[in-house]
Amino acid sequence: MDFDQIVDAVRSRADDLTELNHSVLFDLEDEGKILIDATSDEVVVTVNPDDEDAETTLVLSSDNLEKLIAGDLNPMVAFTMGKLKIFGSKGVALKLSSLLEE
Repeated sequence: MDFDQIVDAVRSRADDLTELNHSVLFDLEDEGKILIDATSDEVVVTVNPDDEDAETTLVLSSDNLEKLIAGDLNPMVAFTMGKLKIFGSKGVALKLSSLLEE
């Protein structure tokens, strides 16, 4: 899956994230960045945002994000194994994880 397909997959799950009430930045290292802003009534997904001021930043490879979205990689396992780095609120990351698992 290329970066554009990953962005489409994130956008397709945006409705599942309305209860997140926070902003999360996925930093896919050399691939690009995806900002999910769920602080208002509508979830906004921005690609390579100018303002990267998110409450939580998740740093991972595009392959691992694809696996997380598909449910093939447990976020806690990814974090423990070093495949996922979390900067900012770990509570927001846990909430995101539980919303994606539903």
